[in-house]
Amino acid sequence: MEKNRHSASYRDPSGYIAVVGGEIFRHINPVYFAQYHKIKAAGFYDTLFKNKLLVPHTEVDADATRILLKPDVVPFITYPYEWSFSQYKHAALHTLKLQKYCLQHGFSLKDATAFNIAFANGAPVFIDTLSIEDYTEGQPWRAYKQFLMHFLGPLVLAKYFGNDMLKILQQYIDGMPLQKVVALLPFTARFNTLLYTSLYLTAKYDNKYSSEESSKKTVGATVSKTSQLKIIDALYAYIKNLTINEKTEWNNYYSVTNYDAAAFEHKKGLVKNWVNKIQAKKIIDHGGNDGTFSREVMQGAALVLTTDIDANAVNQNYLKVLENKEGNIYPIVSDMMNPVPAIGFANNERQSLEARIVAQQFDVSLALALIHHISLSGNVPFAMSAEYFSRLSKFLIIEFPDRDDSWVSFLLDSKREFKAHFDYYNFANFEQEYREYFTLQEKEMIPGTSRTLYLFERKQ
Repeated sequence: MEKNRHSASYRDPSGYIAVVGGEIFRHINPVYFAQYHKIKAAGFYDTLFKNKLLVPHTEVDADATRILLKPDVVPFITYPYEWSFSQYKHAALHTLKLQKYCLQHGFSLKDATAFNIAFANGAPVFIDTLSIEDYTEGQPWRAYKQFLMHFLGPLVLAKYFGNDMLKILQQYIDGMPLQKVVALLPFTARFNTLLYTSLYLTAKYDNKYSSEESSKKTVGATVSKTSQLKIIDALYAYIKNLTINEKTEWNNYYSVTNYDAAAFEHKKGLVKNWVNKIQAKKIIDHGGNDGTFSREVMQGAALVLTTDIDANAVNQNYLKVLENKEGNIYPIVSDMMNPVPAIGFANNERQSLEARIVAQQFDVSLALALIHHISLSGNVPFAMSAEYFSRLSKFLIIEFPDRDDSWVSFLLDSKREFKAHFDYYNFANFEQEYREYFTLQEKEMIPGTSRTLYLFERKQ
């Protein structure tokens, strides 16, 4: 089983995740047997499942060397640096809620990394079954500092400096160092009691003592359960009320489209008909903004991954998912010109976005109102974008705006003296290059516009 160990599952000696025949299993090592049986006997796992705090699992096998669990499948794993502000907030609140629940039942979380949270059925869920341990009266929360580094620090930085701060774990996979957090915060932040006691004092303590000294002092420290619950409640209240005030370019995109309502409805109907025609069950909506077109095609789909560079638009999409209980839509923040790479040990601990997409074998990609930005803002040749899309899904529905489209004209004019270098941008060249990787199934001009929709099928 260990030869099938997932590349991200090696840090905890209690066990690991294995992938066998495309199925996910959790392998528990003997060192965690006693803890697992205690939690199970107390019925605490079932309680967590019922309250949607922990991803459910089924025990499928056990012997003297290992216990084997089969967790419920999370359709698509996302990472903290792909979340919008509300997603990040809700992931933090979920972790605090779980820790409070654990304390109230005689347990505690030994890990509070943001990577232990996934989104399933529209909401956050904790996915590391082996992160729960016994609570001993007076023992401090072992994962408190980790929570500050993974959650509170990035969220507070985002409050002051914007959404980009939420990408910080792509650089600091083990959490943002608290000394750096407090160095970046404005001077006035220290006047907030919670921030001062949690971030400033913890950073000062870490700076004063070495890791070894800090570890020794933590072992001898005592914090009552009552005090811990008060700290958790204070953190929960503060994070729940956090807001971000950052205007972004595309968060009201559909209010400023350059074609009328009839054309827009025709486009929606055509996209929906083509998706139904190919019976797509897994769909990627690239540059999907607030999920308008994702909702047109979500009926009958098992998974709709909606990506967009604009974090506020993704946030709007996520809040709609929660409100409408649209559990098959997965909104993520993603820049197609700079997609999330593989990071961590051997560049394989956290997978690239492309690797996760390819592994899912998506049926169709939607690339609506996108190609002119890729080609003219990003200077990406048609051949390169065609080859990229061909790796991601079997079918491609792509919208091509001609040169007299107002958005295209604006982008071409912005090239100034280099405008002539983009003469290649036209229907003929687009079709020629994309036919190298795809077979054209259908195409139709959107009435009243200079835009054409294409349905392509990847060549085998």
